[in-house]
Amino acid sequence: MPTSYTEAGVRHELIEQLSRARQQTDDLFAIVNADSLYERPIAERHRIVFYIGHLEAFDWNLLQAVLGLKAFQPEFDRLFAFGIDPVGGGLPTDQASQWPSIVAVHDYVRKIRSVLDQKLPEALDSSGAGRDGFPLATLLNVATEHRLMHAETLAYMLHQLPLDRKVRQPKPADLVTPPVDHRSIEISAGSVTLGLSRSSNSFGWDNEFAAHNVDIPAFAIDRYKVTNRQYLEFIEAGGYESRSLWSADGSETDGTDTDVTNHDWNWKSQQGVSQPAFWKHDGNRWLYRTMFHDVPLPLDWPVYVSQAEAKAYAKWAGKSLPTEAEWQRAASSTLNDNGKEQHYPWGNEAPSSEFGNFDFARWNPVPVNAFPAGQSAFGVQGMLGNGWEWTSTEFASFPGFEPFPFYRGYSADFFDGKHFVMKGGSARTAGCMLRPTFRNWFQAHYQFIYTGFRCVSR
Repeated sequence: MPTSYTEAGVRHELIEQLSRARQQTDDLFAIVNADSLYERPIAERHRIVFYIGHLEAFDWNLLQAVLGLKAFQPEFDRLFAFGIDPVGGGLPTDQASQWPSIVAVHDYVRKIRSVLDQKLPEALDSSGAGRDGFPLATLLNVATEHRLMHAETLAYMLHQLPLDRKVRQPKPADLVTPPVDHRSIEISAGSVTLGLSRSSNSFGWDNEFAAHNVDIPAFAIDRYKVTNRQYLEFIEAGGYESRSLWSADGSETDGTDTDVTNHDWNWKSQQGVSQPAFWKHDGNRWLYRTMFHDVPLPLDWPVYVSQAEAKAYAKWAGKSLPTEAEWQRAASSTLNDNGKEQHYPWGNEAPSSEFGNFDFARWNPVPVNAFPAGQSAFGVQGMLGNGWEWTSTEFASFPGFEPFPFYRGYSADFFDGKHFVMKGGSARTAGCMLRPTFRNWFQAHYQFIYTGFRCVSR
């Protein structure tokens, strides 16, 4: 995505990017039956109707003052301002009847888009508009990527909506791949750059700054993401019943609520977790819930699990989850280790369908070995797309972190020791967020995301 603010035409490309992002979320909401827009597919989240209004409310609240605009529906601006992250506390208890009609929400969306679309070209051409020391171009990137993030996280939510409440979409042809040759790839000791330089003149979220080098000892990493086939072996070996796999130190302690070492075990037991959220039993066989169908478990697709489940598997396999820095070195470092790093695992060519399953190309995963052209210099495959990848790194600030003054809580609210960094991307991750510095994060016990993992040995 072009993000250099001095190049001719970039400012107007930013408007086009916002327009394309709007189309992406419009298309997503269109897969929901009209009579299901007030459903709440995941208990911790808002009803679907909230998000229809939220995306426009975010853009409006971000840009209104910059563009010198007056509020025309302030009660909606407030109502649709904030989403919910599933962090502690009680579950939302609002009723569908408490929300505005869908006609009123759509009218609110149309009005905001109309006003912004009239004002933005003039404001961008003036080159003087901005907020809190940031140019309007940065704010438009924030608006666009915020929307595209929701295009993905809403897919997670709609995945949990009953199949008969969605409009089925065309299914791409299945990819035919050879048997998966699971093995580890040796990664030599070296350094890697994490983060984005403030002199780069490129857009990044506040948690992507600032660039710094990390030295990493040698390690070995799985060539592919862990598959459903491999994870099924873990289940059949009693992985969900072995408390030692779920404790921080591998101990067989009492598992009481106050036992910090058994935090994951307590969660699993109390929530009755015994399998990945996307799997379901059908007699003696396993089925997999895709966005629009239940299908026999695709054994060579990556398994999607919470970080707690990924850690338990890694411990069972005698391995660990990679750190953020280890993952990044395997993805972007070059073999000659001359300090140069690739923008993408395959090189510096822009993402395309040849290199992976990303940028809304499909609704579902594909076999982990489906895109050999996308492998890194070390030969590690599938590092971008087809499912985010858990790391063991707590989501925290980089040296020199400064929160966006216009969105102070975007990152800092989650520097709490409960959220962990995810790298890579899924089939529903926008191409602009495949950049090497982008950091995603979720809680360790959240199961409903398109996130898998691979293991390392040290």
